[in-house]
Amino acid sequence: MHWSSWSEFWAMGGSAPFVWGAYGVVALAFTAEIVLLRVRWKRAREAARRGADWSDSGSGNAGQP
Repeated sequence: MHWSSWSEFWAMGGSAPFVWGAYGVVALAFTAEIVLLRVRWKRAREAARRGADWSDSGSGNAGQP
């Protein structure tokens, strides 16, 4: 398509709410996914540290296989 002005581009031939709404939903989903991945990653690291600390402190042989 060829638009003669920026206002025509932003209006998208009358379909702007659908087009820009779809872009907004995708941007929101990407942002939420990144945030949730970081939260899960942090929890997994903390759980791994707690597991390592618990197994080392309970065996009496800390640091040995």
